[in-house]
Amino acid sequence: MTISLGDKKRLEKLRVQVAYHQHLYHTKDAPEITDEVYDALLRELELLELKIDGKTSLVSEAIGGEVSSAFSKVKLKTKQWSFDKAFTFNEVTDWTERLHKQIKAADVKVPDLTYVAEHKIDGLKLILSYKKGILVQAVTRGDGVVGEDVTHTALTIKDVTQVLTYPVDVTVVGEVWLAESEFTRINKERQENNEPLFANPRNAAAGSLRQLNPEVARVRNLSMFSYDIDFIDIKNSELTLPATQLEELTLLKKLGLVVNSYVKLCINQKEIEAYFTTWQQKRKSLAYGVDGVVLKVNDISTQELLGYTAKAPRFGLALKFPAEQVTTVVEAIELQVGRTGVITPVAHLRPVLVDGSTVARATLHNEDQIKKLDVRVGDTVIIQKAGDIIPEIVAVMKEFRPASAEAYRFPRRVSLCGGDGLIERIPGEAAYRCVSLDSDFLHLKQLQYFVSKAGLNIDGVGPRIIDQFIAEKLIHEAADLFTLTVEQIEVLPGFKRKAAENIVSAIKNARTQTFSRFLTALGIEQVGEETARVIARNFSSIDELMEAPVAKLADIHGVGGVVAESLSSWFADKKNKLIVTRLLTYITLTKEAVSPSSAAFSGKSIVLTGSLTALTRDEAKELIRRSGGSVASSVSKKTNYVVVGADAGSKAKEAVALGVPILTEEEFLIQVAG
Repeated sequence: MTISLGDKKRLEKLRVQVAYHQHLYHTKDAPEITDEVYDALLRELELLELKIDGKTSLVSEAIGGEVSSAFSKVKLKTKQWSFDKAFTFNEVTDWTERLHKQIKAADVKVPDLTYVAEHKIDGLKLILSYKKGILVQAVTRGDGVVGEDVTHTALTIKDVTQVLTYPVDVTVVGEVWLAESEFTRINKERQENNEPLFANPRNAAAGSLRQLNPEVARVRNLSMFSYDIDFIDIKNSELTLPATQLEELTLLKKLGLVVNSYVKLCINQKEIEAYFTTWQQKRKSLAYGVDGVVLKVNDISTQELLGYTAKAPRFGLALKFPAEQVTTVVEAIELQVGRTGVITPVAHLRPVLVDGSTVARATLHNEDQIKKLDVRVGDTVIIQKAGDIIPEIVAVMKEFRPASAEAYRFPRRVSLCGGDGLIERIPGEAAYRCVSLDSDFLHLKQLQYFVSKAGLNIDGVGPRIIDQFIAEKLIHEAADLFTLTVEQIEVLPGFKRKAAENIVSAIKNARTQTFSRFLTALGIEQVGEETARVIARNFSSIDELMEAPVAKLADIHGVGGVVAESLSSWFADKKNKLIVTRLLTYITLTKEAVSPSSAAFSGKSIVLTGSLTALTRDEAKELIRRSGGSVASSVSKKTNYVVVGADAGSKAKEAVALGVPILTEEEFLIQVAG
């Protein structure tokens, strides 16, 4: 294994930055980066340490933070641990295999392994000590060995039971959390008072618990779930010592403590995965933040046999939900040319898992965005992919920047553009486009779009088939598709007669189209599916549209000046008019279905966000259109409704901020049904 100088330098920077962010998170309660980004840096640090040093360091093994001098220090009777993290089901498989190997090596008979799955709550660990059933002390985790005495604020938490139902001596471990609704209320008040806002509910919970004045914590309405027993002396009570993790949770409830109710005993990995998937989809319905699932071996005697590493219990694992933000490295910046000649810079990345899929590319949008971020080749960047959003770079971690990294400069020419490859900035926009659209590449992209799902949706005719037809000189323009014969296609490499017949049949079926779909397929800049529908509702024929003045187009609600100029310019080009004329010798245009004015969403603008369960995104869009509405891609004051599915992203928050009515999927379907 080769270890480069770059690896060693990267390791040094990672140690410094991870230690810095640990201090901000655990000691200052003032994180600068998200938990997901921190997890990504820590994971990279651990892997590099193992690669270079063969072992992890004190930085990567750190459990908590420094103890504040503002509080009394308390030496913890039982060391507090942090669970190892897993990010894929394969890592869970590796963990369970290690457990079986360790048990086999110990040559001790234990019950069959089962696992308790619980929510990994995004909060602050708190250790409660009871004497004869009375709360005597509440301590933070601190660095895992020494914590802070926060009894004065813990007493203000409604879920912290001050007198247990049995007079036992017990040390209880739990998680203090702040409800999302309380977090919103507190930040609103802080904004009105010109105070710094809390970054997230966990940050707010930690800041509240670590207040010198207990009244501050009292009015913030903290909550707590108890989930573990570090020590118990049942004395002369009727209680019995728990033999399993589930029995331990039952005992906590019996003592009068609040326990999370969403706990499941899993007998195998299939059940673990089902539990994980369920709560990944439903987590936003909870009052508290959940960033994963905690797994523990159920049998306590087996837990004791498995023991601990320097940092974590071997019998437990934290399986994190797919991160929407992670870190990676920019390996190159490349320019993509779209079918309309618009140029988009794209970052090629060191492949990384984000939001459940591997990402190796991310959009940089335009030149202005590159300058704003100051992103360079070699930079460590934060990328995100939430819901249906294309992966994008949201920040550069300049503390990792190599000394050799140079600022990116937009070129004057792009080879995929026509003519001499010159590019120009689009007036009034941040984007560039090709000066000449006369290139084989752009011609190919336009033909591919014409047959695509967004265009005429010709089944079985994808980009590869279009490439082949052009290479074999069977077609030159879109109209040529309708002249193809089975005999011409079946002799091509990779084709048989049945496949050729299917393609000819699919093309024949595309000869009848609605006005709006035909208009969309032409690939006119600024004219997408929804805009095409708006235009088609306002013109009786394509001829009327081609002759329409810019002013008339611009006056149509939902079109505007930019789209009007684009349409008018496109139809003013004689080549484009000829393309339309040739196509209409083969294609028959039908009238648009007109929804009654009484339809559920007549004249309404609807935005969809999140994952729908009862129907696909395309089916939902079609229902909206049939009900007289239009589908918008972004939320604005003109939006009438936002339909929110599972794992909804920023659009749901934008709707709340703008006061736009929100519909659940069920409410949406009820409205459509009338």
